[in-house]
Amino acid sequence: MTQVPADLKGANQKLIAEFRAAGRRLEGRPLLLLTTTGRRSGEPYTTPMMYVRLDDRLLVIASAAGAPKHPDWYRNLEADPAVTVEMDGEEFPAAATPTAGADRDALFARIAGQFPFFTDHQAGIDRTIPVVELVRRG
Repeated sequence: MTQVPADLKGANQKLIAEFRAAGRRLEGRPLLLLTTTGRRSGEPYTTPMMYVRLDDRLLVIASAAGAPKHPDWYRNLEADPAVTVEMDGEEFPAAATPTAGADRDALFARIAGQFPFFTDHQAGIDRTIPVVELVRRG
């Protein structure tokens, strides 16, 4: 499993501030900020994460560094798929749609081929790691 910082919330807040200060991009890193609505609180939550572009699709992977449970951001978008994405110098509304079946499996295989650590994340857990497509709205 990937090493997670002891103070993940603090590390994320620092990365979010750095990302926004740099014009919503960090050179050499496929990073975006995903804002979801808390499924219980109704409050916005922003999470920095890696993204992958395949076949003109914008994808994020809910691996949670190989944790046994889905990350909170994923559970939030299951309850409300309307999200906000910040990347490449812009911010836009999007619909978050978990991929399924053969589509999910093919996407995960391609992503893991480029980023083998996702194979390690999946190997250590029982849950199937979701691959989520972010589709720009408006």
